[in-house]
Amino acid sequence: MSAVMGSDLEAMLRSIGRAWTWILAFGVISILVGLAAIFWPGPTLVAIAIVFAVQLIVGAVFRFAATFAVPGESGWLKGLQALLAILSFVVGVYLLGHVSLSLLVLAILLGAYWMANGIIELFLAVGHAELPGRAWLILSGVLSIVAGVIVVVAPGISLFTLTIVLGVSLVVFGAMCSWNVS
Repeated sequence: MSAVMGSDLEAMLRSIGRAWTWILAFGVISILVGLAAIFWPGPTLVAIAIVFAVQLIVGAVFRFAATFAVPGESGWLKGLQALLAILSFVVGVYLLGHVSLSLLVLAILLGAYWMANGIIELFLAVGHAELPGRAWLILSGVLSIVAGVIVVVAPGISLFTLTIVLGVSLVVFGAMCSWNVS
């Protein structure tokens, strides 16, 4: 019975996903969010910082509840899960009260991620000469490292610039979605 239910659910989701109204709505929403990011980058960054902090708080509540939901789990693992939930909650509440610090944390995490991603791409490209598009992978790795360093060294200017770039890309993406519908 669950296979039949799964295939019915899959068919329903497939028909919803192919509906042009969803694609058009997603395109229009992307354009509107992109324009907001372009014309109001400061408030957009504040909204992102608040969403980040709230996500930490909500995630902490779910993690704390999940700590006690796993049957037969050992006490030390439950303790670690609960400790992580409490830490996430405290950090989320603190960042909610310090929006600029929240943005700084996000910028540093983004920069560190880009640097790590660039290093991995370089190792992959150097270690595998047979890869197609190897030169592009090397270029992508170098650019990722450079972008990561820039974001970590100058997070304020970088986040402002990234917000504008994100806004432009959302407008273009939304226009492409809307264009494909018609």
